[in-house]
Amino acid sequence: MQMNIAEAIRRGLEEEMQRDDRVVIIGEDVGAAGGIMGVTKGLQAEFGPERVVDSPISELALAGFGTGAAMAGLRPVVEIMYMDFMPLALEQLLNQAAQARFISAGKLSVPAVFRTQYSLGRHNGPQHSQFFPSWFANIPGINVVMPSMPRNARGLIKQALRSDRPTLFIEPSLHYFDVTEDVPDEDYVVPFGQAEVHGEGNELTIVAYSRLVPEALGAAEILRQEGIGAEVIDPLTARPLDVATIARSVAKTGRLLIASDEHRFSSLASEIAASVYEIDFGRLKAPVLRLHPPETHVPTSPSLEAQYMIDQAKLISAARSLVGEKV
Repeated sequence: MQMNIAEAIRRGLEEEMQRDDRVVIIGEDVGAAGGIMGVTKGLQAEFGPERVVDSPISELALAGFGTGAAMAGLRPVVEIMYMDFMPLALEQLLNQAAQARFISAGKLSVPAVFRTQYSLGRHNGPQHSQFFPSWFANIPGINVVMPSMPRNARGLIKQALRSDRPTLFIEPSLHYFDVTEDVPDEDYVVPFGQAEVHGEGNELTIVAYSRLVPEALGAAEILRQEGIGAEVIDPLTARPLDVATIARSVAKTGRLLIASDEHRFSSLASEIAASVYEIDFGRLKAPVLRLHPPETHVPTSPSLEAQYMIDQAKLISAARSLVGEKV
């Protein structure tokens, strides 16, 4: 069945709520409105206001509810409206949810999912467009998940709701409705820590995640038409991170381009590059190239935001330079 990313996540949530009555959803306007982007629309009508709960505006309280409810035996899904607001919930995620099993000697678990989205490309300005998964990937004890396409979005949200660890689930809202693909009808999960490899090539490995996966797939197709064999790797999760799959590809191609919506300094791309240098240094034919937005805040102006963002053309230009082709 053809689905977009929003539909795939909604389907995954619905199926897990049908399967397990411990799954509850809480967040701002998640009921009748379906959240800021309508992803949970219809679920309150199906499951009732006790399982799909509209909340006051307090990210810290929402995260505290999710953490406590999970410790008490539920499997809550907490929606934080924008990723930019996740720092308000960080104390609960960092000091409580991530550490509960450790400090209780395994007696407590926090099977909570913290859903959020970043709105880069929607002209929402610097306080509603930021993307920083590396902040959270640095925390032991949590999963950090970055769906990119409808099929993996459905499988990843289902896996998150079956995990006994807290999960941060970061969604690319720019592609909620415009990226579609065939999604299997049967029940399935997408395991954490297993990257997806798209295509096959011997000249270049492109690592991209979240919003940039469709851009990278389009760029790789154009590069193949030019005789540059590029394969695209989507890590899907920042923690656990599947370094082995990336390293195997780089051992074959000898070149690595990493595309990320994070800022360059201390990013997930930095960790990937460092890991590849440790494993594949002798096989590299060129230095690892990291493609990031400029070190400035996200512009609100649509024209300036477009210049700020990585797109297919910038990926193609970077790939050509890495394999020695003229732009």
